Amino acid sequence: MLEFDEPDDVTVGFGGRQVTWDLGCLAFSRIETDALGFVSLPGHTRRDPLDHWTLTTLLYGSVNTIAPARTFEGGAGVVQVHPLGRPFEGTVTNSEMLMLFVPRDFCAEVTGALNAAEFSNLSTGMGRLFTDYMFGLAKRLPVIDETELPALVAATRAMILACAAPSADHIEEAQEPIASVLIERAHRIIQARLFDPTLAADTLRRELGVSRSRLYRLFEPFGGVMHYIQRRRLLDAHSALSDPNDRRRIIEIAEQHCFSDGTEFSRAFRREFGCSPTDVRSGQKPDLPYKPASDLKAYAPEARFGALLYRLHG
Repeated sequence: MLEFDEPDDVTVGFGGRQVTWDLGCLAFSRIETDALGFVSLPGHTRRDPLDHWTLTTLLYGSVNTIAPARTFEGGAGVVQVHPLGRPFEGTVTNSEMLMLFVPRDFCAEVTGALNAAEFSNLSTGMGRLFTDYMFGLAKRLPVIDETELPALVAATRAMILACAAPSADHIEEAQEPIASVLIERAHRIIQARLFDPTLAADTLRRELGVSRSRLYRLFEPFGGVMHYIQRRRLLDAHSALSDPNDRRRIIEIAEQHCFSDGTEFSRAFRREFGCSPTDVRSGQKPDLPYKPASDLKAYAPEARFGALLYRLHG
């Protein structure tokens, strides 16, 4: 795929690790590498050239690419598009990255979109959405079943078109995977601002860059935006009240979780958990609502831990 420069000091060795998932007509890799230089191997330098695109986003580090017509740099969280069938070279720092391999004959529409985007960063709002989609793939692929691959590939195709060549039709086709990415992003925003009393539907709408109606549709399965936010706060408050080392007064915990009134907090707490904050603090009701266990034997041994963690999510 690429030729690497030998380090100046070969005595220090070189560290690298790559895990790759075969998705049928696509491939996805998670790569850790020490700093290195690289040169592509296009058709005139090898007998059987690879002519795929790589869509790469870094978890940390940076890549500088020198192509015949331009030079560009990509940092963490930005998707870069490289065509392996064309000449280029560059350098990468100590990095961890996610890389999606898309063959040139994967889909005519995708070919057109990636032709127009090659040797560039997808740094628009929709491009950033594809970064989040790549992060989601990295989380889900270790536990996905082979029977789910056709749907996953179709969703990935729709996301490439929506993010690399956004149009009303392409975005409409990608509604389902886009919604999953937005919910995951919203969850991270809410967790980061759990104790912020100004966090509201309008705040979330602005940070996600969606319309009010789109936001409400996203959270309709969760009982609405504010219900979801309040539930996350109540779950965190329950954890604090269950902690024997946390001796703050109940009203202090309530205020930290954006309840200005103790009665309002108790009422919301009882609706959610069927007991009062005092019951949890005294140890009478220490447990959260029980969630039935998964049958982890249904998963391959190497996938069970990931399946368990996904069951615990959200």
